[in-house]
Amino acid sequence: MNVTETALPGVLIVEPKLFGDARGFFQELYRQDRYAERGIAAGLLQDNLSRSARGVLRGLHLQNPHPQSKLVTVLRGAVLDVAVDVRIGSPTFGSHVAVELNEDNRRQLWIPRGFAHGFLVRSESADFFYKCDDVYSPADELVVAWNDPQLAIDWGCDAPSLSARDREGRPLQELLPRLPRYEGA
Repeated sequence: MNVTETALPGVLIVEPKLFGDARGFFQELYRQDRYAERGIAAGLLQDNLSRSARGVLRGLHLQNPHPQSKLVTVLRGAVLDVAVDVRIGSPTFGSHVAVELNEDNRRQLWIPRGFAHGFLVRSESADFFYKCDDVYSPADELVVAWNDPQLAIDWGCDAPSLSARDREGRPLQELLPRLPRYEGA
């Protein structure tokens, strides 16, 4: 397994080993001890799978005060996956990374607590799988506006298909009282 750091400390691109031949392939999606050796030590408690059509944008979501870390991957299709540092006091507050995840590159993205997360489907449809280190808590969910000018995320799509919840996302500055605090040195 190859693990690459991104411009945001703690957000990691994971490339699990793929074993393949003419019959197909085998890939280990998660093994706690191997991931812990690479700094992904969270006990992952909940698995989620979503299917979305081209142009669907889900996010930017986070939970606070009951945050979640996420290990995400695409089983079928392609997405632009985005993580945004929303930890008040962090040196990278408001910065983001965007990574192409697709069924061919088999990459995973590790998004630690304190980061908002979202993705845009680039293929006809996409099956998006994620493991979380805490359960979903609707009362703690925050939605950052996908098009917040302060974040300057280039989604490559000006009019994505959004849920009602995502259409009501708030600019990052309006969410300051509810955002997590940076715990680093």
